[in-house]
Amino acid sequence: MSDVTMQNAFTIRDVVMVFKPRIAVAIMLSAIGGMAVVDGASPGLLQLGLLAIAVFLAAGSAGAFNQWVEADLDARMKRTANRPFVTGQFKAGPAWLMAIVGLLVAAVVLAGLATNWWAALYTFLGAFTYGVVYTMWLKRRSWVNIVVGGLAGSFAVLAGAAAINPSIGMEGLLLTLVLFLWTPPHFWSLAMVSSDDYARADVPMLPVVAGKQLCAWVILGHTVVLSVIALIPAWYGMGPLYLAGALIGGTLFTWTSIDLVYRPDRTRALKNFFASLLQLCLLLGGAVADRVFGAFI
Repeated sequence: MSDVTMQNAFTIRDVVMVFKPRIAVAIMLSAIGGMAVVDGASPGLLQLGLLAIAVFLAAGSAGAFNQWVEADLDARMKRTANRPFVTGQFKAGPAWLMAIVGLLVAAVVLAGLATNWWAALYTFLGAFTYGVVYTMWLKRRSWVNIVVGGLAGSFAVLAGAAAINPSIGMEGLLLTLVLFLWTPPHFWSLAMVSSDDYARADVPMLPVVAGKQLCAWVILGHTVVLSVIALIPAWYGMGPLYLAGALIGGTLFTWTSIDLVYRPDRTRALKNFFASLLQLCLLLGGAVADRVFGAFI
């Protein structure tokens, strides 16, 4: 591969990473989970697929806006010091802002045209919560930043649920609550891993302001509550595949959270972070599997 080709490949990769695709995928999966738990007449696989893409793009625009706003903050943290807006590979100027806003507008319009405007509203609110409420208003000011920021995933669930039935229903509301409760312990586990970074950057994440031990207890409390609430949709019509995913994922996340309380170090915090991801995959995967294959069980 020539040097020019390699340089172009790295540029494409860096452009993609500006939009935080891994977070966008998690947000999109939350929307798909919302589609799966709600009863109603589906607008069709094509329309639902387009909504999933719209949620992904909206989340990506919020992730890019986060990096655009936080170039100065990212420069003070080892974990983020190599991001393109920090290194100068990309200039955080008005052209990028216009592209980010344009992408969000396109995503919201796509969501509305593909399904309905309630789904479009929730798609917008998820991106707005992460990009503006969390990034601009709360992250540098209060330890509750990620608690409120957790609404980004919750709005994605509502977008998916509203695409099937705008009234949402109890199952959709319960999954929305679960995603709201899931985000803080998921992110606080990662914040414990990078607590020195956040302390140097003067970002008031919970492990910094309260200490790792108290943070571990708070993580455990959140994990237990969300794991219990995640089981309740089984009493509202969700079947055994959903219940199995919720039970296994919740048990694993609770176990690693208990371990984190006993020894709140970096290794166990990272283990808890990955356990939270596994719980989310099992929960949402169980919801989808139950919707697709539940009739055959």
